[in-house]
Amino acid sequence: MDNNLLLLWHTVPSGKIKKDKLVKLLDVSAKQASRYIRKWTQEGWFTYTAGRGRGNASELHWLKDVERLFEEQLMDIIEQEPVETSSKYLLFDWSEEVKIRLIERFRNKFGYTQNQGDVDKLIIPRRHQLMTMNPLETADVHSANFVATVFNRLVSVDSKGKVSPEIAHSWDLSPTKLRLYLKKGIKFHDGSLLTAEDVADCLNRIRSHENSRELWEPVKRITVPAPLVIDFTFPEGCSYCLQMLGMINSSIFKESQGQLYGTGSFCLDNSHELKTVLVAFKDYFGERPLLDAIEFVQVPEDFDFAYRTSQPKEAEETFLVESDSGVGIIVMNAFRDSAIQRQEVRDYLHAIIRKHRYSISEADSRILPNEEGMLIGQNQQYRFATAERPLFKEPLIIKTTSYLKNVSDWLQAIFEQEGIPAEVRVLPFHEYLVDNGKDQQADLYIHGEVFEMNQDFSFFYFLSNGLSPFATLIDRDPELTQLLEQYRHTPFEEWTMLNRQIEKSLVESSILIPLYYAKRQIPFSSELMNIKLSHFGYVDFSKLWVRPTLDCQGFGK
Repeated sequence: MDNNLLLLWHTVPSGKIKKDKLVKLLDVSAKQASRYIRKWTQEGWFTYTAGRGRGNASELHWLKDVERLFEEQLMDIIEQEPVETSSKYLLFDWSEEVKIRLIERFRNKFGYTQNQGDVDKLIIPRRHQLMTMNPLETADVHSANFVATVFNRLVSVDSKGKVSPEIAHSWDLSPTKLRLYLKKGIKFHDGSLLTAEDVADCLNRIRSHENSRELWEPVKRITVPAPLVIDFTFPEGCSYCLQMLGMINSSIFKESQGQLYGTGSFCLDNSHELKTVLVAFKDYFGERPLLDAIEFVQVPEDFDFAYRTSQPKEAEETFLVESDSGVGIIVMNAFRDSAIQRQEVRDYLHAIIRKHRYSISEADSRILPNEEGMLIGQNQQYRFATAERPLFKEPLIIKTTSYLKNVSDWLQAIFEQEGIPAEVRVLPFHEYLVDNGKDQQADLYIHGEVFEMNQDFSFFYFLSNGLSPFATLIDRDPELTQLLEQYRHTPFEEWTMLNRQIEKSLVESSILIPLYYAKRQIPFSSELMNIKLSHFGYVDFSKLWVRPTLDCQGFGK
């Protein structure tokens, strides 16, 4: 099957066609287009008569129904081949009717299966490719879900800020020093035993990495005073040291021959652009997962996401679990050399956004307008100056990426409705994530943020990490820099006050503008048991299991 041929079938009817149109449609050179035409005519898909003389149209007449024949082939592949073999063909340019039929057949390949040898496997659709497997580079929720499953942290932190043991079993904490005691017998996925030296080496890599260097700056030394003991020294204080060790980006790993090994309940079996496979780690130091394997298979973006059991029944019972997908804000690039630098310009744009924010759900039905801020439950009262309309000599540049395109188009529309010229520029997702330095060419953009764990710590990390949308701004603002420095000396229990102060300053300066809340509802089969949501609202695969189907009608007393 060839997507170029399918595209040609949908676009070019039988009749006259100019060669340059074919070249443009196929997005290839004239020579390559000729090769395609020769190949497809030899295969009997159509007849083709080249036009004689410069500028004369050619004749193309279809002999076969390309989409119908391709659909029959793919239906057979879906039934007979591994799921990742058929998934790539779903990305073809099918008509809507055919795509619905294919996806319905394809959907039955997902969910829980039990192979020979009683191997329990969960096959899950994946809309986006895995961007990284390195905890240090993780900046998106999809990669974070993988890291949380394959790697462990020294401690874990819940939504209330409570710190619990993970790789460490206990600790001693003073204002200038933290001592951690590690559990015995923990193994990496390569079979080697975890040592205090492994942990210290990993932590030193983390604290020197560009994305976390600022956060770890208070920690001046990490040493190993005894086997399975780690010392952290921070002479000027670091009130958040324990909480910092519970972050996804603080996951413990070991590198050997270019491969990263974790200690998590699942380990990586293989990964490529169409599929990532995790298998249960038999030597896991905690409770072994009840699933033996998880397969994440690439699917089209419009594929409906659900956790199902194996071959679904005609009316499989499901229930919905609501997961927090975070908040959306607008970031004004106050450091850019354009009109956006001026407070009165930002204030005027801010007033327009507040005026139209109620209609944000028209752009995406899954989001709701947010008038409060990023700190859920704090609901601050802001003071907004009256803004006069400035003169806009050039269009505003709105930066966006694919998953935010609808909301960015909404933003452009409300600006233009108010007579403000605006232009949307779409960046690939990986470029959008890292385009936060002094050289970014955008006046404003929408940023989606999902807090990893405790809100107080997550908001501080959102402001201070190397990929923060405010990193460049805070470097240039003495007041904000001074506020951030207070965190290391302020007891963690009092951080809400600091967070409120910084958020209020950013909002009233029209640099951070609250826009929406995002929720998602994930369908689960009623046969899936012990569903718990973990980091960033994803399922904790280490706890999931499937109730077996038994022949008996009940059980005796």
